[in-house]
Amino acid sequence: MLASLAVLAALAAAGPARAGSAEVRFVQPETYRDANPQHRGPDSEAQAAVQAELQRHLERLAQQRLGADERLAVQVLDIDLAGEIEPWRRAGGQDLRIVRDITMPRMTLSFTLTRGSDVLASGAQERVTDLNFLRGFNRYSSSDPLRYEKAMLDQWFDARFARR
Repeated sequence: MLASLAVLAALAAAGPARAGSAEVRFVQPETYRDANPQHRGPDSEAQAAVQAELQRHLERLAQQRLGADERLAVQVLDIDLAGEIEPWRRAGGQDLRIVRDITMPRMTLSFTLTRGSDVLASGAQERVTDLNFLRGFNRYSSSDPLRYEKAMLDQWFDARFARR
């Protein structure tokens, strides 16, 4: 038992401390291509909910995957959710978002990753997309309306920051 505890303590000590932070800003959301699951217009509660959930997701990624002294500033310039609204398809009085392999999620982001006053990485108007979003494993629940966007952001985050 003591040997097992010693191994666990060593593993915990060997892993890097994580608790980075992220600041997410949505720039001119009224111009986004498609940031509303129900497509009710740019000022709807649904779009605000999408923005809040994406912000929480990016903040969570930073806390889990960046060092404690690292800060990520992200400006979301455009959002195009997976799928498209087909108004002729309705269920329960709601328009349906139909997801096909050609309607992948996309976002345009600008970002800066810093540690103290040092800039570690930056990108201006980077287009993020997941061409294979319907293939493979998606760890998010099928009931999560942003499961494709979250998986896409996970991949982007790992490609940009986790492998530094």
